[in-house]
Amino acid sequence: MVDIAHRGRPESRQLVGDAGSGALAGLVGGLAFGALMAMMSMLPMVGMLAGSESALVGFAIHMVISAVIGAIYGGLVSLVGLTSAPAVLPGVGIGMAYGFVWWILGPLLFMPIMMGMGPQFASALTQMNLMSLMGHLIYGALLGGAFAMISGRGEQRSSA
Repeated sequence: MVDIAHRGRPESRQLVGDAGSGALAGLVGGLAFGALMAMMSMLPMVGMLAGSESALVGFAIHMVISAVIGAIYGGLVSLVGLTSAPAVLPGVGIGMAYGFVWWILGPLLFMPIMMGMGPQFASALTQMNLMSLMGHLIYGALLGGAFAMISGRGEQRSSA
């Protein structure tokens, strides 16, 4: 069905492919970040987004969010035309910048608002939020590097 909807439009196929590659790369980053969150006992708090204090529920929610944020990354790479993103080293840097943005949007803005606490910008430099920043940077680095490898465009460009 996707092929029919995008027949004759290579840029649309590229966008869908990049979003899919981003989702897979997001899962790679999500696994590492999820392990860090488990060590910091943060997964039950994520589970509270679904009304549960279960670390398993928190991990499942975290992985879904990781894939969605990865898909957005892939889509943005395609739409903005970030030609350096498909190369591993620049991809890692772009991914880390993307992770930083999501550190601001996620634990400092969206998540506390969803939990009825309001934005938490004033607590950005607390130990817990700085550990979260580290996790988001690790997530972003792995997302960007994995996207470069999964998308395969970096190899195509260097051999051309």
